[in-house]
Amino acid sequence: MTLLVISPDYASHLLPLVTLGKAWADAGERVVVATGPATDAIVTRFGFEREDLQLGRGSNPGVIRAEDQPRGEDEALRGFFAATRLGAVPTLMFQAAARGDDLLWEPLRVAREVQRVVRQVRPDHVIVDHLAFSARLALSGTGVRHADVVLGHPSALTVGQEVYGLPPAWPRTLLPEPKALADLRRRCEGVRDAFTEQWNESLATLDPGAHASDDAFAETGDVLLLNYPGELHPPERTALLRRHAFLGSAVRTEPPDPEVDAWLGAEEGPIVYVSFGSFLSVRSDVLARVAEALRTLRSLEVRVALAVGSTSPDALGPIPPSWLVRAELPQVTLLGRAVLAVSHGGNNSVTEALAAGVPLLLLPFSTDQFAGAASLETAGLGEVLDPNSATPEELRAAAVRLLSLDPAVAGRLARLSQDLTRSPGAQRARAAVLATDS
Repeated sequence: MTLLVISPDYASHLLPLVTLGKAWADAGERVVVATGPATDAIVTRFGFEREDLQLGRGSNPGVIRAEDQPRGEDEALRGFFAATRLGAVPTLMFQAAARGDDLLWEPLRVAREVQRVVRQVRPDHVIVDHLAFSARLALSGTGVRHADVVLGHPSALTVGQEVYGLPPAWPRTLLPEPKALADLRRRCEGVRDAFTEQWNESLATLDPGAHASDDAFAETGDVLLLNYPGELHPPERTALLRRHAFLGSAVRTEPPDPEVDAWLGAEEGPIVYVSFGSFLSVRSDVLARVAEALRTLRSLEVRVALAVGSTSPDALGPIPPSWLVRAELPQVTLLGRAVLAVSHGGNNSVTEALAAGVPLLLLPFSTDQFAGAASLETAGLGEVLDPNSATPEELRAAAVRLLSLDPAVAGRLARLSQDLTRSPGAQRARAAVLATDS
């Protein structure tokens, strides 16, 4: 058998997808990954074949920098980063305005490329990133069965009366004013309608007999795979999902890192892991406040592993000699030893921390990070602060609370971790895909 994995040329998307593909490889089957050239090293590291497929203008091999992006994409990135400094609603407004170009990029050209890849690879199974709308349109419009993988929080797929781009839930510290929410809803509804019209026009070209969509953001593949723990998803929302499986987390195995291994073995003490992912690490002002908060936790003698991404370490203030600070760090390895994670709330970070049984301090900036943070807050497995207003004192106080969890909360977190590691996401994904054949 052959599995075809279709992914945008972004490490944060490709890593969980190729991790799911490992279940097919472990069964002795062929895995082919269709993605762009920037993430070729990741595909090679997993030992998979790669077919060239460009699904958007931008790319990100691990740390994104605006100056490395093609013309136009660099300005869009700078605009997005500037919007995050203004708050949640301005950021979501900015993202909504850019959505058509970002998510349904050159759909007919991409469709021809996807058709070429499918003819060449002749896959038995296909899994595709839910946000690769052009690729999913091509698969649907040409009758290729596929599994649709929602890598973000499940709210990345709208259900019921939800509107894509408008979080269905908010953490307490970030809930916008009613007027701002109403303005955001109107903007997102307009984007939804325009996006759906574009989807339907392209779909009619690919398959003149296809039924038009009422909401292209709600469209899914033959089976829906959600990279998220079902235990944290509201039952009333689960009931609205089409055929689906919750994967829990796509936790990957990382190669040895001698520097990190030496740091982990150098001395004892609780470890706090800090990362804002490949995009939001550009917010050096927030990282600096987090660093200041953690520097003052002297009584707890924490050691900090901090992935600075595109931020210069010089922007963080004095770095204690016991800290490990690098542009990129092996997240899964460090979460395996951490007692607290400080994050932007990206779904990879959240689910990997939960799989490791690590509580989270979340500072969400954009997209589904708000709904994901609200879910964690509701479950009592973390705390959420506003990245633009949280002071070092507030950050320190939250960290202290999370470093001394209530035993009942710690027990719930441990049980969730055991469930996620006992039944890994890759195995759940393959079982769900194979079940569609029966």
